[in-house]
Amino acid sequence: MKPFSTQIQSLNPQTDHERISFLLSCHVFPWDLERSLEFALFRTFAVPSISGLLAETGEFVQRPRKRYDDTELILFEILEHGMNSLRGKRAIRRMNSMHGRFEISNEDFLYVLSTFIFEPIRWIECYAYRPMNEVEKQGIFRNYLELGRRMNLKNVPQTLEDFERYNREYEARHFQYAPSNSLIAGKTIDLLLGFYLPKWLYPLGRPFVFALLDEPLREALGIRKVSGLRKWLVKKGLRIHAFFHRLSSEPHEPVLGTRRKRPTYPEGYQIEELGTFPARNAPE
Repeated sequence: MKPFSTQIQSLNPQTDHERISFLLSCHVFPWDLERSLEFALFRTFAVPSISGLLAETGEFVQRPRKRYDDTELILFEILEHGMNSLRGKRAIRRMNSMHGRFEISNEDFLYVLSTFIFEPIRWIECYAYRPMNEVEKQGIFRNYLELGRRMNLKNVPQTLEDFERYNREYEARHFQYAPSNSLIAGKTIDLLLGFYLPKWLYPLGRPFVFALLDEPLREALGIRKVSGLRKWLVKKGLRIHAFFHRLSSEPHEPVLGTRRKRPTYPEGYQIEELGTFPARNAPE
């Protein structure tokens, strides 16, 4: 077993969940976990109450790259520095302040939190070079359980099995097509394609993103069916990536999302500047 993966096995998910989450995200599966959280976003867009709010604020429509960077940076600040650190506390305060301005149900909050647990677990199982083991799953779960407590969420399921049941049942009740679903998903897909392709190739790239979405999700987003060939090509490509990942060593230096150059903040950023603010919600 690789060194950071081995280190995780010596940790206790109850008390070391932040360390486990850091090692998984910054050493063991940095590429896979970032991709999985991008696709976790798509699941939240399939819920009209969530996509409708995002469309109403205008952030994902007017400034999708900024909204993406702000979300990542707040989460990376918490992950990399810890919830009890000064920077971690500032990031949680900024997140709670931003969310507190909107009428968001506890049920929706719990679902979004659940996607940050289960989409990484599912992605790793399907596409990474090995699945997560129980220590790793419990570490991620306990970490987001604590974050949910600091977000003042109520009735958070207290076991991994109960929270996954909540996740599945919520989707069965709330996945439903709405124009806002399609609008927000389309803007986000083009944003993600822009990391890899010139704009004129977006039409060719979109079906390959669609191939990674399951049928209930595609239907709720208003996305047409994808050919079996495209699905096979995408999954084959990810398995090839996993094969080479298996052969490579884990990065000795942590892969830190807060250190990445971002066009949204060419001169750097302050935590208190991240996210949405009242004056910024009107369309420009």
